[in-house]
Amino acid sequence: MKIYTKTGDKGETSLLGGTRVSKSHIRIEAYGTVDELNSWIGLIRDQPIEASTKNFLIHIQDRLFTLGSHLASDPLKKGIKIPDIHEDNITALEKEMDKMNESLPEMKNFVLPGGHNLVSYCHIARCVCRRAERCVVLLAGKEKVEEIIIRYLNRLSDYLFVLSRKFSHGLKAEEIPWKPRP
Repeated sequence: MKIYTKTGDKGETSLLGGTRVSKSHIRIEAYGTVDELNSWIGLIRDQPIEASTKNFLIHIQDRLFTLGSHLASDPLKKGIKIPDIHEDNITALEKEMDKMNESLPEMKNFVLPGGHNLVSYCHIARCVCRRAERCVVLLAGKEKVEEIIIRYLNRLSDYLFVLSRKFSHGLKAEEIPWKPRP
């Protein structure tokens, strides 16, 4: 199988189902941003972290491929076989956050991103996740998008924030609170 097809040389691409759209279409932006997020999560996963977190990040990456396949599908074409995203995928994120929060100090302020490379990677992934969410919300205003995709991305950005705090705490990195200047 060749990677290059030359079919996109004029600025168009095909959705699952065969429909051709501009590469600047919001649907392409949405699943492209989910793909970027997946790559950032891969970078986090490649750091020296505990196996259970690494395995959960692999699970998240799998779910992001599923979300991407939904976003890459023409909503008007029926019979396209793609995996499903389920409510328990969101619940799994919530359970992981609850587990991490048990050992974290209470948050009293927003914190400035940073303190360690690993923490910063989490914050970058969180920001990309929020951008993906905004793209999907914009798309949902124009075309059919399953609401669970938006909810999953919303919860995933929360998870990435809590993960950054877990890494900060474990690495004894300084969390600098944001204190608004008068």
